[in-house]
Amino acid sequence: MKFVKAVWKLLVGIKDALVLIFMLLFFGLLYAGLSSRPAAIEAGVLALDLDGAVVEQPSRAGFADIAGGSRTPREYRLRDLIGALDAARTDDRVKAVALDLGNFIGGGQTAMSDLADAVRRLRSSGKPVVAYAVAYSDDSYLVASAASEVWMDPLGAVAIAGPGGSNLYFKGLLDKLGVTANVYRVGTYKAAVEPYTRSDMSPAAKENAQALAGALLESWREAVARNRPKAKVEPYMMNPVGALAAGGGDLSRAAIEFGLVDKIGSREQFEARMAQLGGKDSGSPTGYKAIKLDNYVDDAVPTNSDGTIGVITVAGMIVDGQASPGTAGGDSIAELIDKAVQKNSLKALVVRVDSPGGSVLASERIRQSILNAKRHKLPVVVSMGSVAASGGYWVSTPGDFIYAEPSTITGSIGVFGILPSFQGTLKKLGIGADGIQTTPLSGQPDLLAGPSPVANQMLQAGVDSIYRHFLGIVAQSRHKQPVEVDRIAQGRVWDGGTARQLGLVDGFGGLSDAIEKAGALAKISNPQDQVRYLERPPSFEDQLVAMLARDSSTEGQDQDAFSAIAPESRITDAMAELRSVLSSPRIQARCLDCPPVAPARVSKQDVGFWAAVRAWLL
Repeated sequence: MKFVKAVWKLLVGIKDALVLIFMLLFFGLLYAGLSSRPAAIEAGVLALDLDGAVVEQPSRAGFADIAGGSRTPREYRLRDLIGALDAARTDDRVKAVALDLGNFIGGGQTAMSDLADAVRRLRSSGKPVVAYAVAYSDDSYLVASAASEVWMDPLGAVAIAGPGGSNLYFKGLLDKLGVTANVYRVGTYKAAVEPYTRSDMSPAAKENAQALAGALLESWREAVARNRPKAKVEPYMMNPVGALAAGGGDLSRAAIEFGLVDKIGSREQFEARMAQLGGKDSGSPTGYKAIKLDNYVDDAVPTNSDGTIGVITVAGMIVDGQASPGTAGGDSIAELIDKAVQKNSLKALVVRVDSPGGSVLASERIRQSILNAKRHKLPVVVSMGSVAASGGYWVSTPGDFIYAEPSTITGSIGVFGILPSFQGTLKKLGIGADGIQTTPLSGQPDLLAGPSPVANQMLQAGVDSIYRHFLGIVAQSRHKQPVEVDRIAQGRVWDGGTARQLGLVDGFGGLSDAIEKAGALAKISNPQDQVRYLERPPSFEDQLVAMLARDSSTEGQDQDAFSAIAPESRITDAMAELRSVLSSPRIQARCLDCPPVAPARVSKQDVGFWAAVRAWLL
């Protein structure tokens, strides 16, 4: 027996030793992978394989994303793409750029315009930029139009739809479910709540949406005409049947006839063209010498952790508390600003906003931290991206100077609250709800029997009070009277050009213009060299997931013409929006009627929500 025990102990010891050795090897290799620098970049073609969406601030992936547990597409940071294209202009290693838009999703008209401008600057330096896709949509064509060569698959099409389309209205669905959407709002044009109270769009909302869509389409036309003067966009877009007839019933030939593309060819022919421009590589899946985007950004796009111009990003939904990048957590952003201010290491602050708003409390938390920076004598310049509306405008109000672009969507100065109650649902199920009260507000707002008239009056008063506060901070920052702001507020959404005429913004420009302005206000020479992005450093888990995601990434399937026009995720995205509204803070400064700037991040919870709704209905 003693011998058996000794053998057992020996085996256990060997097992423990092997486990320890394995763990040491694993973490050693992991450390080497995370700390090692990418291999030296050799001359070739900078490959911009944009198989996802362009966003202001990418969300950080989790292990579930790698394992296929999420439908979240890959997200590319706009400033990384622009930085890579600008660096490539004078980099002899980059012989050409392959702009592969075969599985591109888009990401907001202002972002697309900024990206197209960077492509045009590179093309103007004499380096070829070749764009390829099976089918081009509004966003992808705006970017591709700046390229020196635009390629399209023989089975593809240029599917330009323009702003517009139908939204989902849930009043009938909520009635079937027995759910009452108790709505409290201020603003004639605050159409965010209409999907929960109506089955169609109100005349006021339609008027606002039509004006905004017309302004955005005009900005799109101007950008494409600037990038590609020979493209006959207007007749192609406004008479697609006539364009099809001009192409003999062939969509790809029609695109050639109207000067929208330069070459009809397969992916293999496109890759052969890139090999001609940058050199062949038989060991590469593409057949040409490709410079990977991630490696090039790490190598060629400079960063400065000691810069004196801090850039803070408010991107995505504004929510209370802490949040990961890609979502604007009020506490997260405020802490980054406060920490930088306390260190006395900044001389100016630039606030980059790309958000439709969200929580009022979180928006105010961010605004107060920006005001704290101003109390420390830091000039503040705001740079608006594709959307800076409602709560996104709220956080912009402290700016000494506000930049927008003509296609920026802003305004939506209004407040609303939605409180679902389930008295109808309980009735359908044969369940009663009853109780007692000791005061008029006992048990209120009652989600089971519905809020009382007193509770409704109190909740509406809260929304009215916050709206008056919103008007006050806008009036103070824009040097207007509250009654003047009220006339252009009421929840109405404006394009950047109109917003400038109304005095809601100060000038046209992008992030680089805002940095230059901040440098001028703070008397900083070479401000572009003094930029420091205020972001939470990635954790060990973030780095591990990013490394695994980069190594395990695979090329997505090209979008065909039908996918470009009718993305399959539209219903599930709408369900994600519905669930988000019903579970978010009750009083919100949020623009739900703004066009999305990036695809919705749809989780299993959203898919399950839609499945539950279908099960109930069927």
